[in-house]
Amino acid sequence: MTSPASGAGSAADLPDSAPIARPAQSATAGAASPGGSPRRGLALLVIATAQLMVVLDATIVNVALPHVQSALGFSGSGLEWVVNAYAVTFGGLLLLGGRAGDRLGRRRVFVFGLLLFSAASLFGGFATSQAWLLTARAIQGVGGAIIAPTALALITTNFPEGQERNRAFGVYAAMSGGGSAAGLLLGGILTTYLSWRWVFFVNVPIGILVAFAAPRVLSESPRRPGRIDVAGAVTATLGIALLVFGLSKAATGADGISHWGDAQVVASLTASVVLLVSFALIEVRSSHPLLPMRVLADRNRAGAYLIMLCIATGLFGLFFFLTLFIQTVLGYTAIHSGIAYLPFAVGVVIASALASQLVPRVGARPLILAGAALVAGGMFWFSRLTEHAGYASDLLGPQLVSSFGLGLVFVPLSLVALHNVAEQDSGVASSLLNTGQQVGGAIGLALLGTVAWTTVADSVRTQFAAAARAGLPVPKPGAPLPVSIYHHALAVGFSRGFLVASGIALLALLIGIVTIRITRGELAGAGPEPHEAAPPQSAAVPAQSAGVPAQSAGVPARRAAAQPAAPESGTAQRQQDRAARAAAARPCRFC
Repeated sequence: MTSPASGAGSAADLPDSAPIARPAQSATAGAASPGGSPRRGLALLVIATAQLMVVLDATIVNVALPHVQSALGFSGSGLEWVVNAYAVTFGGLLLLGGRAGDRLGRRRVFVFGLLLFSAASLFGGFATSQAWLLTARAIQGVGGAIIAPTALALITTNFPEGQERNRAFGVYAAMSGGGSAAGLLLGGILTTYLSWRWVFFVNVPIGILVAFAAPRVLSESPRRPGRIDVAGAVTATLGIALLVFGLSKAATGADGISHWGDAQVVASLTASVVLLVSFALIEVRSSHPLLPMRVLADRNRAGAYLIMLCIATGLFGLFFFLTLFIQTVLGYTAIHSGIAYLPFAVGVVIASALASQLVPRVGARPLILAGAALVAGGMFWFSRLTEHAGYASDLLGPQLVSSFGLGLVFVPLSLVALHNVAEQDSGVASSLLNTGQQVGGAIGLALLGTVAWTTVADSVRTQFAAAARAGLPVPKPGAPLPVSIYHHALAVGFSRGFLVASGIALLALLIGIVTIRITRGELAGAGPEPHEAAPPQSAAVPAQSAGVPAQSAGVPARRAAAQPAAPESGTAQRQQDRAARAAAARPCRFC
């Protein structure tokens, strides 16, 4: 099975890892030209808006769930699928969405994802039945799985390494972190003053405007015809989707009943493991893999993916627990809860901007380590919450610490994950970062939810036993819990969840210490301009190999990059692929 040819100018039958040489004066060079800064600003606005739309949707719908339940008659368990239908398709198709951009052109795939997401949002806003809404949510997840990795990869296509790319990643990180908090406020406003349907309708004009602007301001990546790894696509998609589904159903509920042993959970997680192991074996042997092993062979990049997995685990738990605590224990309304998160959003935005400025000066490693330490500290601070906590005295401080740490982490993680990736692999490398975030979120809600709700149930039983020993009246089974007992139990349970989240953030810190070795100089902008492939080592300019800038040797860097590169022989390419696979199969070297 082959993807469409990219036109007369495409090089047929090029191996996946062969560099693609193109003239500097391409049709899209305007975005990468010295005078293209205004267009780059518009390009960043388009990418950031698309990312914000996807991130907002993850939280804005949660606020509207009670209104959706009453309007369409969802049961408690059925209502979960308004969230799960999106999460399963989004998480399952991220890898395929990123690779589709590599194959078919990232801008083209990006625009398709925007239009699909907008159409699904419009469809969902008019829903009059449960099946109608769940179908729309699943299609939204497909659109989101296309938008998220291609948006991140388009940064590498449109911004050269160095300060401009750092700034772009800073804005992207601010949208990713701050957008989740802003979604809570926007969701509260829309559901309170308009209708729950507007949490879907709001995406439509945004998505259409961004899709209209994208072809005018974004550079396109080349289309790469070749066989599609169907077996890898099927096993990866089903494996990740079943993993997200199983984890979303496994967590202990508010009633204290664990679902980890349920038949559907065990079957889903077992099938997921089998499919993902099969996917790994297929990719090692495939000549056109969906996930080339060379992407994972770099220790820094692999470490960035693991750190994102850990950070996302704690982040999703933070939003879940803190929202319930603020609304249930402190008694805030939906709008007031959204306002309470504004300092978190501001902290992420400020720290992301600061990180983009500091990366060239101090490098990625210090920022990742400092950010992970701050996240761990903020989570530990949250674990000291009691039912008597106040917002200014007990919630504002840990919010600012956690958000600042997240902002410091997100920017260098994105840079490390996409540094030195072959241009044709940027999409799949981006999708792995998004997949780590999505799977980490599912793990966080399942693992931390189990810890928290189990502790809540234990606390209620302990308080009942203490009341009985003291001769005080104890509520009958099934009767509403006294407010004081329930609030105390929630505070104890959520504190335990935050404590575990703090430990996971410390694990991210340890992974960063062990794996992140990339230096400041490597991120300083020595790579090729976007849309121009670096020449193979054998064709490198001698002056550059000696550490002398190309300009000092009388050869302008842009002109040198425009020279066509001789394709490598098939034998040399196969040797490179075997070396990459062997490196990926070896245990990680810690020293």
